[in-house]
Amino acid sequence: MFPGATVERTEANFVIVGAPLDASTTFQPGARFGPRRIRHFAETYDDYDQRTGRRFTECGVRDHGDVRAWDDVAEYLTYLEGTLRDVVWDDAIPITFGGEHTVTAAGVGATDPDVFVCLDAHLDLRLEYDGNPLNHACVTRRLLDPDSFENHPLEVDVEEAIIIGARTGSEAEWERANEPDVTVIPPEDAANAVADLESMIDGRNCYLSVDIDGADPAYAPGTGTMEPFGLEPREMRDIVRTVAPAATGFDVVEVNDRDDGQAAALAGKLCREFVFSSTHGETDGAIQK
Repeated sequence: MFPGATVERTEANFVIVGAPLDASTTFQPGARFGPRRIRHFAETYDDYDQRTGRRFTECGVRDHGDVRAWDDVAEYLTYLEGTLRDVVWDDAIPITFGGEHTVTAAGVGATDPDVFVCLDAHLDLRLEYDGNPLNHACVTRRLLDPDSFENHPLEVDVEEAIIIGARTGSEAEWERANEPDVTVIPPEDAANAVADLESMIDGRNCYLSVDIDGADPAYAPGTGTMEPFGLEPREMRDIVRTVAPAATGFDVVEVNDRDDGQAAALAGKLCREFVFSSTHGETDGAIQK
């Protein structure tokens, strides 16, 4: 259980759901252990948040546990989407712990956002990777162009993708990224872009996804596909704080077990920043259901 996520489901403003899918990892496997490690390495964090004056245990967070993954990815995404949609129907915000980035499609399907905001080293705009259209390298393309995929189990309708921290992709991906419905903010521009994010979102509902490989691997080596020259943790924190009030769903994905806990610790901290910065359930400065 994520530390402090102990309220009853009927009282929850946020519900954490683990999605340990590890089916299409292309380099270092282990994303199946991500949810467990995020929970474990968050155990040392204090309940009280000095910046907001809030206690995590008073923010209305519930840990649903993991939705066990199986080898039929399309079927799994449909089931996971149903679990996350139940959270939405209970007037709570779903928080997903991956697992590979493919699980984000279920979160977007459940929350139906206008804008997809993603921190990621990779564009994830491929139509397929190694012949697999359900590969984790295809997730953002699936959200933007669902009709391009025969096997797309979820209905999504995203107007725009804002990809922050991307620093690699195929030629075809960069061509797709030049279309008007994609904005790519490279790591070197991320700090200055934080101030512009609210105007870029322009009052629309968002889904916020953090692929932990968006961070420079010096800070988060426990991930499947490391890419140097990435985001600083403070930049990621500031982006999460800025987007959280407009977000109807959140995930942190691609954490694996191949480091000493750095990636999981960062993921857990960003989850807490999301909760503390969200206005869901807030009334006169207090988080209420």
